[in-house]
Amino acid sequence: AERALEELVFGDSLAAEEDELLRRLAGPAPPHSTDGGSFLRDSSDSEVENEAKDDFLPPKKPAWVDDEDEAEEMIDMTHRYKRDMMKGDAEKILSKEKLKRRLQEEFQRAMGGVPAWADRENKKKTKRTASDRDSDEDDDLLCRTGNFISSSESLPKGTIQVKVCLPANQERLSGGKLSTVQFHPSAQVILTAGLDRCVSLFQVDGIKNPKIQSIYLESFPIHKACFSADGEQVIATGTHHKMFYVYDMMGGSIIPVHQVRGMEERFVRDFEVSPDGSLMLLTGTSGYLHLLSMKTKELISTMKANGRCTASAFTPDSSKIYTYSKEGEVFIWDVKSRKCLHRFEDEGSLGGKCIAVSRNNQYVACGSSSGVVNLYTTDVCLREKNAKPVKAIMNLVTAATSVTFNPTTEILAVASKGTDEAVKLVHIPSYTVFSNFPMFRRKIIYLTQSMDFSPRSGFFSIANNKGRALLYR
Repeated sequence: AERALEELVFGDSLAAEEDELLRRLAGPAPPHSTDGGSFLRDSSDSEVENEAKDDFLPPKKPAWVDDEDEAEEMIDMTHRYKRDMMKGDAEKILSKEKLKRRLQEEFQRAMGGVPAWADRENKKKTKRTASDRDSDEDDDLLCRTGNFISSSESLPKGTIQVKVCLPANQERLSGGKLSTVQFHPSAQVILTAGLDRCVSLFQVDGIKNPKIQSIYLESFPIHKACFSADGEQVIATGTHHKMFYVYDMMGGSIIPVHQVRGMEERFVRDFEVSPDGSLMLLTGTSGYLHLLSMKTKELISTMKANGRCTASAFTPDSSKIYTYSKEGEVFIWDVKSRKCLHRFEDEGSLGGKCIAVSRNNQYVACGSSSGVVNLYTTDVCLREKNAKPVKAIMNLVTAATSVTFNPTTEILAVASKGTDEAVKLVHIPSYTVFSNFPMFRRKIIYLTQSMDFSPRSGFFSIANNKGRALLYR
């Protein structure tokens, strides 16, 4: 208080006296300083002075110059590891800089563009926008009141937060109806295939979705395509063919499987791959089910169900197979013994269309030709012949042709290709439909042919008859 009073009375005279005292204590000022009190300055001021001093100093000359360093090194491109990168005979020898650019081009072509982790400019922009978004969200949060003490980790019912992204196949829209869309089991990649005879792979980022590769199968309209369990192969069947194709993604080769020895089928269309990656189940005619080895594509065994089989699904542990018949019966098979363990009638079914088993092996969904999707618990399916569903989903008015669970078993997607916009997302375990999907007054889904969730449920994709793989975040 006394100090403040003195400054108020005597003004700047005290400060001037202190500065004079500090100059005397500091001694003579250094040559590059303009005053004697430079040792009391900020470190940032000293950095600025050092940078200014460096600008005035003359650049140092190198001690010696090696002529070989200045000479541009040339690379022999005729070597067997570099031969594929040549674009002509004139490129038998390339400089290091040109080879570096060529390698970058090859990498970007294989990855479908510059990956997000390598694009520094976009990374900076993303960080900047993310930080701005976080600050805006914090401001919104502070403007609201509510119960922030405890929160549930489960998905709430009622409405679902959905963002419409560019179609997954935006860089190569199909010329015909898309029959399949599927996410890679481990990588950030999505597969599309359809009647335009192409299997295409895209990198999923929700922004550009760059194309990785397209494989054209001549005179082979694709009925279904699917990744193997390890994600290293793609199996594709045709609409009216006995053969099927296997695309080896690691080797880059397309292997035709003309005929499976011991299997007498006119057409090979519907199939399923076991989650453990060891088996492939082909759905034949007249109730026949053929088990093949994924490694050799040879027939292991054949099972026979009453009636005509329309859909099948493996359990997550690959120990059982659920088969849905056209007569509305569900058969449960043991994979090891190839025997029917149990069968039950789907309640009220006029004809089986599609079936799915949840990833946690808790639920079985059966979609029938009447549009009703019955949801059962697996313990009831294995025990009772007249099983009662825990929920009958009646939101579809035409035949239910697609059912799929998300990986966390919190959403069941049901769809019909009999009418436009016939897709519903069902919340589990409340068994209620999300009211805000699909978005009304915006007709973009059209006829749904196939659906799939990404491995971590971040994305949902729908393949329609217009050649688009719609993508939702």
